[in-house]
Amino acid sequence: MENNPTVVVGPPDGLGLRKVTVDGKTAGKARSPRELRKLLCRARLPFDPDIQWRGGDSTVWPNRSWLRALNGTAMALCLLTTAIVLAKIGMADFFSALTYAGRIAGATFLVAAAIEVIGIAAAFDYWTKRRVGYSGAVVFFAAAISLIANMSLLLVQIGGRVYTRYLWLWIVLIVWASWSLYTLARSQAWAGLQHPKRIAIGAVVSTVLAVTNLTYSQFYVPYTASPLVETAAEFRPPSLNKDGTVMYLPVHLSVKNAGRVAVYVLGSIYWIHGKPVGNPDYSLIQPGEFIAPPGRALNPGEEFSGDEVVKITNPRKSDFETIRAQTEMYVIRADRMTITADYENSKKYAGGLAKEGKDKDPEGPPGDYFRYQAEISNSNEILNVTRGRQRVTLWWMYRGSWPYIYVNVAPPGVRKAFDPRHPDANKAVIDRYGLERVRGSMAQTPYVQLLDKAEAEHSAK
Repeated sequence: MENNPTVVVGPPDGLGLRKVTVDGKTAGKARSPRELRKLLCRARLPFDPDIQWRGGDSTVWPNRSWLRALNGTAMALCLLTTAIVLAKIGMADFFSALTYAGRIAGATFLVAAAIEVIGIAAAFDYWTKRRVGYSGAVVFFAAAISLIANMSLLLVQIGGRVYTRYLWLWIVLIVWASWSLYTLARSQAWAGLQHPKRIAIGAVVSTVLAVTNLTYSQFYVPYTASPLVETAAEFRPPSLNKDGTVMYLPVHLSVKNAGRVAVYVLGSIYWIHGKPVGNPDYSLIQPGEFIAPPGRALNPGEEFSGDEVVKITNPRKSDFETIRAQTEMYVIRADRMTITADYENSKKYAGGLAKEGKDKDPEGPPGDYFRYQAEISNSNEILNVTRGRQRVTLWWMYRGSWPYIYVNVAPPGVRKAFDPRHPDANKAVIDRYGLERVRGSMAQTPYVQLLDKAEAEHSAK
């Protein structure tokens, strides 16, 4: 008898559970003689060893079923809400993420959602019959995933400095999951496991590796490769009309994606300027767009080119010394967002917007212009739920001798004007979506040389 272990049954807690220790080591908690018998059998002890009863004898087994049902229901609702969120994100990314890593992340979220569903069933078992000895550990693990997932989503949203309707959901679920973990820890939910410390370490390590891999694939890898887009203008041989009163000057405009990242060309502009003799300032001859349709995708290695014809009347009387051609366009990475198909058909002039009562758009500039506008979606559903709706607008401004274009990306209705003279003011969009202003090399040629070529060709005819 001297070698018999000492069993201590503590007082009932708020749920009616009594803590059981064997030789000072916790064996678990019981709420009835039957559960006590199971604990002693698991510890390979007879039912009636040397038991010390504290806080009540063997007849004190308060059954607070309503409180257990409340705890189980509350935890199940927390896991169910988390499962719905994870499944929504996972399904969207698994089928339509822009990158392979995004699809893998979607599959990871679906697996996590499945664990949450299993945790719901385990929660009801743990707080009622406890037919499965490790149901408490499963609930604990599911609650830990809920806490980590919602904290990650909250941090992504805070890091993006955009507050969507999901913000309060993340906060509520974080508090909810924290309460669940605290309650399960007090109840020693892992008591049914043979090696709880090893399992806990393994679960923590695997979760940290999964989160690290997700962060690496979603945020680091897509940002390492930089787009490389080139645009240029080139003068082609000019010609004269029959009576020599008009000179036609073809200009070849080209764009090439020389990098490894696909882009959307949001808009383009070219300028043809002439510099009068003795005057340092250039005068505008002709501006225009040269990428059609705007919003088109330009894949790696793909090229686009077109020709514009500049008309110069009375070429022999012109006082131009040189003619200059230059191009510019805005591109945005196609692996970080998707632009809706209606962008290319969204062209509206200031006059048309005035008739619709939309010419006082707080984002819009004063003066004469036209614009393209459409909503965009992010590269994955994680960013969609943390950044909310976004809209891209390209303004094409008619301004004296230097018309210009600029781009604004912001949530619909947000007043965020962008000063084209300070492109760094749009740094947040540049970092998020790879928005880039691409300027082509300047083509310049003497006017006399162009005129001589045109007259020589005209004389040969």
